[in-house]
Amino acid sequence: MTNIPETGRSTRVQIRLVVIQVLVLSLLGTLGGRLWYLQIRQGDEYAEEASGNHVQQVVQPAPRGSILDARGVALADNETRLVVSASRTDLLKMKDDGEAVLTKLAGVLGMQPKDVMDKVRLCDAETPQPCWNGSPYQPIPVTDEATPKQALQIRERAEDFPGITAEPMAVRRYASPGKANTGQVLGYLSPVTDEEIEKAKDTDSPFLRSDQVGRSGLERQYDKALRGKAGVTRYEVDNLGRVIGEAESDPGIPGSNLVTSLDARVQRVAEYELNEAMKAARKEMDRNTNRLYEADAGAVVVMEAKTGRVVAMASNPTYDPNAWVGGITAKDYKKLTGKDSNYPLLNRAIQGQAAPGSIFKVISSSAAVEAGYDFDGGYDCSSSYSVGGQVFKNFESASYGSISLGRALELSCDTVYYRLAHQEWKKDGGMQPEKPNDYFYKAAHEFGLGEETGIDLPNEVTGRVPDRQWKQDYWEANKDAWCKTGKKDGSYVEKLAYEGCLEGNKMRAGDAINYSIGQGDTLVTPIQMATIYGAIANGGTLYDPTIGKAIVSPDGKKVEEIEPEAHGKLPISKTTLAKMDDALAGVATRGTAAWRFEGWPQDEIPMHAKTGTAEVHGKQTTSWFATYTDDYTIVMTISQGGTGSGASGPAVRNIYDALYGVSDEGEIDKKKALLPQPQVKLPTIKADGTIPAPKMSKDAVKDLQPEEKASPEDEYAPVGEQQQGATPPAQNGDGRATRRHRRRGGGGRRGRTGTSGSRRTRA
Repeated sequence: MTNIPETGRSTRVQIRLVVIQVLVLSLLGTLGGRLWYLQIRQGDEYAEEASGNHVQQVVQPAPRGSILDARGVALADNETRLVVSASRTDLLKMKDDGEAVLTKLAGVLGMQPKDVMDKVRLCDAETPQPCWNGSPYQPIPVTDEATPKQALQIRERAEDFPGITAEPMAVRRYASPGKANTGQVLGYLSPVTDEEIEKAKDTDSPFLRSDQVGRSGLERQYDKALRGKAGVTRYEVDNLGRVIGEAESDPGIPGSNLVTSLDARVQRVAEYELNEAMKAARKEMDRNTNRLYEADAGAVVVMEAKTGRVVAMASNPTYDPNAWVGGITAKDYKKLTGKDSNYPLLNRAIQGQAAPGSIFKVISSSAAVEAGYDFDGGYDCSSSYSVGGQVFKNFESASYGSISLGRALELSCDTVYYRLAHQEWKKDGGMQPEKPNDYFYKAAHEFGLGEETGIDLPNEVTGRVPDRQWKQDYWEANKDAWCKTGKKDGSYVEKLAYEGCLEGNKMRAGDAINYSIGQGDTLVTPIQMATIYGAIANGGTLYDPTIGKAIVSPDGKKVEEIEPEAHGKLPISKTTLAKMDDALAGVATRGTAAWRFEGWPQDEIPMHAKTGTAEVHGKQTTSWFATYTDDYTIVMTISQGGTGSGASGPAVRNIYDALYGVSDEGEIDKKKALLPQPQVKLPTIKADGTIPAPKMSKDAVKDLQPEEKASPEDEYAPVGEQQQGATPPAQNGDGRATRRHRRRGGGGRRGRTGTSGSRRTRA
């Protein structure tokens, strides 16, 4: 026997080997099946995902379209600037959240470190401007006014400025051609927010994080057309971020150009004249309050009477929209929104509401005729009218005897309308009406008051017609407060609250009387009254006011014209309309506005006008002046400015002088006329899509005042720069500007100065 063991396999070993083989084969089968599933069955899906994981997007913002006036002059366009931006994503990776880098950057840019840090912080409910309200993932502009030296310093020392870029970029420019500011009409831009991106993602005009969007004015109204579509290039990169190829590209589409009906020259004149009228009013003494008029705000609208197209629209105080370009500073933001700013961002032509005063009487006259009164009948224009022990006075207690409605418009006789409104109030049942006709209130709605005009600007307000429904709604909203604070024998305010608690939902005689002359709770906007007087001028058609005239594609091959649209007809017969037209011509030739249109060539250019002086509780009177010719309608208002003809009249006359080339002596010089007929044709559009602009003077106002050297105080200054005092008249003999100054004045001869509070007294 030997001591060497057998070398054969035992049964136990063989079983173990078989089990291992089975396991190995099972694992291989499972792995093969999984590979087949991933590569064959789901191969396309995972290939697409893998591609997406290695694609980076580079966005090229589309050039925003220009906003042009009716002749092709650029009101808003783009210019290339050196923009310094900061990436919050990169800054937040640093231990100090980028504070050291931003401080160093402030030194290079000549800015305060706090100002730079404020610009890159994110906006929220608790963070005041300046802050960034766009996407936190896109570069945030710190300044768009970097010098080449500053940009070069940042780029050459890139290791000292991680997360900071300095690149030439196209930025918005508000050109102010000929010193036409046009701030509130144009609006401004700011970065798109994450909420806006999410909301628009499934629309036909989604946002990219780099987009700038319109926030007000035409920039907002026509944002989709102006914005275009940004280009996107997608690059394939490896896991180290190195570019290995270009995946695909979506070419950018520049924004379309917007041609407007505005005329930059007329816009400049309108802005200047409004500003000058306000400065002059501040030198006039208010005989009711024994202090100078404040003239704190105003607006003017110049409109084509036959189409509703807006030729000029000015609001004061104003602002420079360039302040928003590249991010607004804390100082500028305070000027625009602070409690002492008087809110220049408001476009008072469409957002300013006030009682219309006597320019409302065209509506009351129409209502009276509808109620059955003869336009040519005789109506007592007494010095006062008494109801329930309360006396409602005519202006300066004037008495003209029996006159027609036409003559009542010419003289602006209040007591004629007091009587008519009171009679209709009694016919309707007085304090206990059953089925009132409410002719006077229905007429206001039919004239388009109490609703938007439809102008192509955002955030237009509706004004207010204080009819029975409004009275009821207002009473229900305020009844509890009135009943809580009202006292029968308390102060004036407490007595009003007491009356409101008991019967604030009832239409009283005093309400109807005040309403008939555009007082009481009635509110209108300048654009509403311009639309109404434009309708009287054109034969009765109420047009939607429009500023946009055409949208022109970047290549000029597609021109989408924006045609005027009407939203109603005046509720006046042609016969009554003709008589009213004649009466309004009489206002300009022999009525309350005649002293402002002395020497006007009435035979060649028939002028029509209506003056208005509206009382406001706790404030000085509001000046209104509504006018029209066959071509244009001009309406101006000045808050706390005095009388209609006194404060606004000279400015409106001067705008007409500029439009038609009329001298103070009434001579017409067509060579000096800015726009004797409305601009009908679109500007020339070349084959490559460019729109050449005519030569624009540096200042249309200076062109009209060749004899006088304009001083800084004469300029139409944005908010923060405006002078509170009026510029004294130039002492240069027969200069045109000197004569203009002589025509100005808030009160003056034959100018209405406002009446006592008896107009507002309830009866």
